[in-house]
Amino acid sequence: FNLKATFGAGCFWHVEDLLGKTKGITSTQVGYIGGNVKNPTYEQVCTDKTGHAEAVQVEYDPNEISFEELLDIFWNNHNPTTLNRQGPDVGIQYRSAIFYHDDSQKEIAEKSKRSLNDSGKHANPVVTEIVPAPTFYKAEEYHQKYFKKCGM
Repeated sequence: FNLKATFGAGCFWHVEDLLGKTKGITSTQVGYIGGNVKNPTYEQVCTDKTGHAEAVQVEYDPNEISFEELLDIFWNNHNPTTLNRQGPDVGIQYRSAIFYHDDSQKEIAEKSKRSLNDSGKHANPVVTEIVPAPTFYKAEEYHQKYFKKCGM
């Protein structure tokens, strides 16, 4: 059986591409989560008014990859210390977030965030939010597997 994990780490195209190439990930989809509008469009999310994050929801086989290993990939592939931005992308939709699906994920994510803060790896504190996963709205089809579609 597969489990779900949902991450916001800036532009969802890069995150989906990275996770999609990871052993143990059985499916990926990009979408919007954590806002206050039902079925938002990309254009609505980009206004910064819906409150949604661009996110990647994956299904993974826990016999092949653990949630802890997914978190290591998450932490090491974006800057978790910048509030509502990743590189040149600025706005609440680019926030760093872990949307947990059960108490176990919450506990593991919080412990992992504490360890990262305590490690001294980053000069600034980690601002990643760890919140329950609300409804995930799948993004428009042209966003799905975007890098593959563009031959990247």
